[in-house]
Amino acid sequence: QVQLVESGGGSVQAGESLRLSCEINGWTYSTFCMGWFRQTPGKEREGVAMFTWGDNSDYADSVKGRFTISRDSAKNALYLEMNDLKPEDTAMYFCAARPKIGYCYVSPVTAFDYWGQGTQVTVSS
Repeated sequence: QVQLVESGGGSVQAGESLRLSCEINGWTYSTFCMGWFRQTPGKEREGVAMFTWGDNSDYADSVKGRFTISRDSAKNALYLEMNDLKPEDTAMYFCAARPKIGYCYVSPVTAFDYWGQGTQVTVSS
């Protein structure tokens, strides 16, 4: 019964910012690893940002320095701050979770068991 719900997407101009949120229900932060992915029509879903061990995080080269992943255990939520958005950032963004076995580490799409419905981000030039 684990559910993830994304929100915060929208249409913006290049250079602007957006903050995506992911509400997580039916799970405990201490028992899962979280990450953000995105997908555009005709392309494979790709990792954008995810937590590794502790407060460490990993980012795709294309968003490094512009995006920041964060979480709020008290609110049981995951966030993605997206700054200086570019047209190539246009995609459906998904938050994902997988059972935490010992520790979290960089994982591919196939490693994540639970996914949100996605929130659309459109960036215009």
